[in-house]
Amino acid sequence: MSTATPKVGFVSLGCPKATVDSERILTQLRMEGYEIVPTYQDADVVVVNTCGFIDSAKAESLDTIGEAIAENGKVIVTGCMGVSENAIRDVHPSVLAVTGPQQYEQVVNAVHEVIPPKADHNPYVDLVPPQGIKLTPRHYAYLKISEGCNHSCAFCIIPSMRGKLVSRPVGDVLSEAQRLVKAGVKELLVISQDTSAYGVDLKYKTDFWEGQPVKTRMKELCEALSSMGVWVRLHYVYPYPNVDDVIPLMAAGKLLPYLDIPFQHASPKVLKSMKRPAFEDKTLARIKSWREICPELTIRSTFIVGFPGETEEDFQYLLDWLTEAQLDRVGCFQYSPVDGAPANDLGLEPVPDDVKQDRWDRFMAHQQAISAARLQRKVGTEIEVLIDEVDHEGAVARSWADAPEIDGSVFIDSTSVQPGDKVRVRIVDADEYDLWAELV
Repeated sequence: MSTATPKVGFVSLGCPKATVDSERILTQLRMEGYEIVPTYQDADVVVVNTCGFIDSAKAESLDTIGEAIAENGKVIVTGCMGVSENAIRDVHPSVLAVTGPQQYEQVVNAVHEVIPPKADHNPYVDLVPPQGIKLTPRHYAYLKISEGCNHSCAFCIIPSMRGKLVSRPVGDVLSEAQRLVKAGVKELLVISQDTSAYGVDLKYKTDFWEGQPVKTRMKELCEALSSMGVWVRLHYVYPYPNVDDVIPLMAAGKLLPYLDIPFQHASPKVLKSMKRPAFEDKTLARIKSWREICPELTIRSTFIVGFPGETEEDFQYLLDWLTEAQLDRVGCFQYSPVDGAPANDLGLEPVPDDVKQDRWDRFMAHQQAISAARLQRKVGTEIEVLIDEVDHEGAVARSWADAPEIDGSVFIDSTSVQPGDKVRVRIVDADEYDLWAELV
């Protein structure tokens, strides 16, 4: 048997939840003595972790698989698109194995089939850090608290790919968070398909962490995380009444005053067609009450325009709602049909592509003005920021209002800071998305 170290190339596509899946696979491979290499040419086999949420993501996944085959030849496919094995093999029949999301053991076994681990490998001498292999910079990390989703939104196939909600025991989540903080992480980004539903499948069972009882529920999880002395940011939260419980923690400085809530639309008719949960006329009132408790609260969201049956009146309702809601960070997608999504069978009139494009343009212009005005109000204020990058031109940082890779940045004309530093700055300028600042 060869004594050469087996080498694996890895390509991770898709959302932060897929990033965590990739980190787990890489950690296991590293513990077994595999070397992770950055190029196709140096790898004995390539693993592609795919995204299969919308057609453009599927196309990117298929293109990446094709590139890996062309450059290396030995390719294993995993991730969300892996549930459509036939669709992958129809285009790329030479792939060695196909597995779905969260199937870590099957992926590792498939790697073993292609290139076995070294016979003389000693796992006790491997330099795998306690927090595992991370794909994010050292100073922030994603903390996945559950898999799957109990909703059946008409445009989404996530439940069919990732299954129903399965919450991780809160003791396990908190132990992982503690390992990350000890390793130098300054910001924990809590992710799942539905963070506000955390623990509902376990009936909010009491678990133990450091000898203390903790309920498997969003509020108790957040209280425990807030004791670790780092930024804690909540993603993918639905505005259920229990979200009210964490707003006082934000007002008290224990959690970042930031909520990522995928509203998707505002028109009651469209929301009903989308089969969206927990959205009714009280949403605006809830946002207002949250901001009364925590005036610094930043709300980011995503919306879909051009959903089947959406009329001009529905779209105007959405624009008016945005004016009222005054959201800080907003993304927008044009609806595209997804194979297997219930929306395909609703029998509603499709919105023409040119109308979708027009509505998207109008939506973005409308929200851009709102975002610009809200950022302008920050000019002259002093805030704490986390440094992400530093080069010869200065530093790129983020405030509590900015999640990595999806929100804006704070640009600082200084090279005296390091990535991972938390510093106070004074905001001196703003545009529609970003801020400029000077060190205080």
